[in-house]
Amino acid sequence: MPLPPLVEPVAALSAAESERTARHLVLADLGELGQRRLRAAHVAVIGAGGLGSPVVLALAAAGVGTLTVIDDDVVELSNLQRQVLHRLADVDAPKVDSAVRVAADLSPETTVRPMRERLTAANAEALLADADLVIDGSDTFETRTLVAAACERVGVPLVWGVVQEFAAQVTVFWSSPPAGVAPVVLSDLYPPEGVGELPNCATVGVLGALCLQVGSVLAMEAIKLLAGIGEPLFGRVLLIDALRGRMSEVPLRGRGETSGVATTTPVGAEVSFVAADALDDEIAAGALVLDVREADEIAAGAIPGSRHAPLAVVLGHPEEFAAEGRVVVVCQRGLRAVRAATALRSAGADVVVLTGGMDAWSAR
Repeated sequence: MPLPPLVEPVAALSAAESERTARHLVLADLGELGQRRLRAAHVAVIGAGGLGSPVVLALAAAGVGTLTVIDDDVVELSNLQRQVLHRLADVDAPKVDSAVRVAADLSPETTVRPMRERLTAANAEALLADADLVIDGSDTFETRTLVAAACERVGVPLVWGVVQEFAAQVTVFWSSPPAGVAPVVLSDLYPPEGVGELPNCATVGVLGALCLQVGSVLAMEAIKLLAGIGEPLFGRVLLIDALRGRMSEVPLRGRGETSGVATTTPVGAEVSFVAADALDDEIAAGALVLDVREADEIAAGAIPGSRHAPLAVVLGHPEEFAAEGRVVVVCQRGLRAVRAATALRSAGADVVVLTGGMDAWSAR
């Protein structure tokens, strides 16, 4: 859905900035007014790594006025496969220093505020308080939870993306959207009680080129929100399957939406479950056990005879599994399986979820 612009424009662009952003100024939907809005904007970027790097590059080049870049880490040699802000000479130097240098080279009128500190529950709200918009490029779910909670309290939109192996997700969360628009927050996508421990890119790997693609999408979502153009990914989750060259989306609605606002059924509300003790009977009757965990989790143990398809693949193409007959979906604890089963059920599959996931099956 189209949303109003987040910021008021500056009075005018400098002659140099007008010349530098000339190709933006002739864009029908953005134009000179939209460019002045970008010049007035302040965006906080969490992380100067695989996602933060292309975000900083794109937003500086686009002429965003102020970028606060928050990262306490230093550059490592293994970062250079995907973190395109940095160079060999930057190894062992603070990542935020690269952001300052590169942004200045691209857009002299962009101010970069480097924050070399770890975002915590104690400082998150203060670090993000004066930003018009936040982009989360962090690489742990703990940090993502802290960022989301701070954005919810402050009321600023959060452009959110995650990439792992060859798959990615991008969406927009906002606890205080314009009047008449229902909030959507991180817990609507990942309820905290069921997330469990998720693998990181150091464990399972990540395709460097995919980080560039996802970072560009994050930057585009920020530009749309700041300038009030297009249709942001608010209420939608973009799914990217790099190996298959496919992009798709699934709807996302807040669990706390009130009557009179369009809603969807909460995740799991119409999904059936089967106990671990009854799984053998399901298999004997011909059911397919579909494991939607990530590759490193599968390597640690899986149900014999199960088929592996990561959650992002199932969400992106549930119709490919709908003709398999009876399907029992399993993940580590159950949350991801519920999401997969909801998508499969919508595609017409006869599907149930293994209660308690692999944890329950292993403890049986």
